[in-house]
Amino acid sequence: MSSLEQTLSIIKPDAVDRNLSEEIKNEFKNNGFTIKQEKKVHLEKSDAEKFYLVHQSKPFYNDLCDYLSSGPIVVMVLEKENAVIANRELMGATNPSDAKEGTLRKKYGISIDKNSVHGSDSVINAQIEIDFFFKS
Repeated sequence: MSSLEQTLSIIKPDAVDRNLSEEIKNEFKNNGFTIKQEKKVHLEKSDAEKFYLVHQSKPFYNDLCDYLSSGPIVVMVLEKENAVIANRELMGATNPSDAKEGTLRKKYGISIDKNSVHGSDSVINAQIEIDFFFKS
């Protein structure tokens, strides 16, 4: 059974820096997503650390937080049937060299670290991540 879902998407600093935000937003729209909310923000490292808390025990945590706070990002709430899975399929594998042709990370990603986009990995995390950026 399919249902209308929301998921969080982030256009990461490497893609914003290369002026790819509009192109990536169009990819979402062309794949049936509605952008319900969006804003451009520049996170402090402390906020990136809170956002990526789930990865705190991993060796890449500090680099991940440095990177997410290294420049402006575009955060969006995307809506579509089964949005979480659909967005993850559209993004492609974490490592752009492993990602399928036509996926966002294959097209725009530079490396496993600078892979241009983030998307929530579950419906529960999507709500947590949306609240992180859009809770009033």
